[in-house]
Amino acid sequence: MEESDHVARRWEDLDIDILVKIFQSFDIIELTSGIATVCTSWRMACCDPLLWRTLDLSMMKSNFIKIPLEPYVYVDARSDKTLNHLLKTSLSLSQGNIMTLIFHFNLYVSDDLLTYTAERCPRLRRLVMPAWNRIKKTGICKAIRIWQDLESLTMPSIANPPYLLEEIANNCKNFSELKVMGPFDNFFAATIITYLPKIRVLSLRCSMLVKDTLISILDDLRNLEVLNISHCLLIEIPPPPAPRRIMRELDQCILDKASRLREFLTCMKDSCIMCQRTRNDEGLMRWYKYEEGVWKADEVSSLSL
Repeated sequence: MEESDHVARRWEDLDIDILVKIFQSFDIIELTSGIATVCTSWRMACCDPLLWRTLDLSMMKSNFIKIPLEPYVYVDARSDKTLNHLLKTSLSLSQGNIMTLIFHFNLYVSDDLLTYTAERCPRLRRLVMPAWNRIKKTGICKAIRIWQDLESLTMPSIANPPYLLEEIANNCKNFSELKVMGPFDNFFAATIITYLPKIRVLSLRCSMLVKDTLISILDDLRNLEVLNISHCLLIEIPPPPAPRRIMRELDQCILDKASRLREFLTCMKDSCIMCQRTRNDEGLMRWYKYEEGVWKADEVSSLSL
């Protein structure tokens, strides 16, 4: 029998473009599991910018228990170790090319790790934050100063918004999209009007929202193009002694003011499951108890990142 002329090619001899195409089908766990250490070619493919425009950690949740004192959660050490390893490996392979960073709401990130992350993905344009429990004012402000290209932020509600929004206003000149889930009061609205008057997209889905606050947003954010109040618990507070009431539909005054917007997204249907959940939760939507994608998903399409 004649010896075959066919010579099998080794995996490491594949063209880099082909390896990148294969690696694009891998999730973040597989990408950081050690394939970059196989050989030089695989390492080069693992560092390709096409793999790292988005770092989506929304499948990762911390193993935690609630406690009565700050930060109100205790995170298991092994859970922290897993996050540290995965995040640091990802940031090393990405080589500063990450433009979208998505955390799960219940992935409890520390100040130090947030700063470490910011320093290694300085070109970030979109951020979906986790819960605030282990993130302090100093940590988020330091990160915002690094993320000068930031355009879009998805975040839980915050008790003291001025320091964060002022930091964004001072450092992120292209910032245009804010998405908040949770209670949203007149103070929060006034802070946005003060520090981010040119914002173009505002999403308050699944929030508790007072009618007067909504009117302030429509009156004072003159550059606003898109407003999402889908699944909100909309409250009207009449003069005393009349009690507050839940609005079941938008009145003509609001519809007239919103008519100037390019998009005004609403949903107040009794048949809508998310609307039912918001009412049952009294505006404190418990994202982690429902579909995993609720936190990062939005009816408003994100910026073209």
